[in-house]
Amino acid sequence: MTPLKVIITEHAQKRLQEERQGGVTLEDIQSAAHSIPGRIPSATRFRGFVSWSGRSFDLVAKDTKLGRLVITIIGR
Repeated sequence: MTPLKVIITEHAQKRLQEERQGGVTLEDIQSAAHSIPGRIPSATRFRGFVSWSGRSFDLVAKDTKLGRLVITIIGR
């Protein structure tokens, strides 16, 4: 089995610069995306992740032929 490739959209990367997502890093997103079991055929919101800094966040992801696409990040 090949390792899952996580692709973070430009939009999601820009969201990390906003105050609401403060403390969430690319590594936190990678870890959260890898922790989701199974296949995600359509864009789905996953809730309840916690960054290394303690910030709670959700992410919207979908599996594509290239890997797991992280569409956006929603801080809380």
